[in-house]
Amino acid sequence: MKVDAHQHYWRIERGDYGWITPELPVLYRDFLPSDLKPHLDAHQLDGTIAVQAAPTLEETDYLLSLADRDPSILGVVGWIDLFDPEHRRQYERFSKHPKFIGFRIMIQDMPDSSAILEPAFIEALSMYIQEEVPIDLLVRSHQLEHLLKLIQQVPDMRGVVDHLGKPPIRSGEIETWESFMKGIARFPGIYCKLSGMVTEAEHRRWNQEDFTDYVHKAIALFGSERVMFGSDWPVCLLSAEYSQVVHVLEAALPKAWGEQERARLFGLNAVEFYRL
Repeated sequence: MKVDAHQHYWRIERGDYGWITPELPVLYRDFLPSDLKPHLDAHQLDGTIAVQAAPTLEETDYLLSLADRDPSILGVVGWIDLFDPEHRRQYERFSKHPKFIGFRIMIQDMPDSSAILEPAFIEALSMYIQEEVPIDLLVRSHQLEHLLKLIQQVPDMRGVVDHLGKPPIRSGEIETWESFMKGIARFPGIYCKLSGMVTEAEHRRWNQEDFTDYVHKAIALFGSERVMFGSDWPVCLLSAEYSQVVHVLEAALPKAWGEQERARLFGLNAVEFYRL
C-alpha cells in the first residue's frame, strides 16, 4: 500500500483557519478530496492521512465527516487540547470513529514551548502514551530541545516528528538541528515524516541540493523503518507542486536504497505506525 502520510483539507468559510488569509492567495480557497485525487492517481497512491490544520474540535469533526464520504482518507489525525481538563472526553468522543487514528500536538504555535514540560501536560499526555495512541508532533527546529526533554520524561511515546522538525533549510544550518534530532531518534517509538521541506526552503527558488543533506541525516538517524513520506499538500503549494514534492524526496534518497526501503517510506511505515 502506498500512502501520503501527511496532507490537509479545509473549507475556508468554516472559519477554523486564522492563519490562512487573503494575503496567502495560493491557500485561500477550499481544498477537498476531489482536488487531491488527480495527484494521488498520478503517483499511484492508495490513500492519505488527513491531518488537522486548526486547533479546534470542530475541524476534527469536519475531517472525520470527509473521511466518512471518501475512501481515500485512510485515517484522520485530529486535535485535542491537553491543557483542557476535558481532554479525555474530547478524545473518547473522537475515538469512537473508526478513522480517527490519533491526534497532533501543535507545539509550533505555543508562545513558549516549555509549556509541554509542565507536570499537568505530561500527566495528560502520559495517559495516551500508556494506551499507545499515535501522536503527531508539530515543532519548529528551535523548539526541538523542549521536545527532546519531553520525550525523555515519557520515553514510551508512540510519536512522529512532522516535517523533519522544520530544519532551517533556508540558511543551510544543520548541526544544531541534527544534534537534537539525534537525541530524539534514540527513542525507538519516535518516527520522522520526510515532509514539509519545500516550505522551509526559499519559496519557489529552492534547488534540489537544498534538501539532500537533511534527508540523508534523517534517514541515518531514524533508519528506513521509521520514516514516512508526506506531501504536506496543499501547504506545499506555497513553494512547490505535488509532483515536485515527490521528486524532491525521491531524488534525495540514498542511492543504495532498493524497493523494500522505498515501500516502507512510501506507505508501510505509516500503515504500521497508525495501525491502519
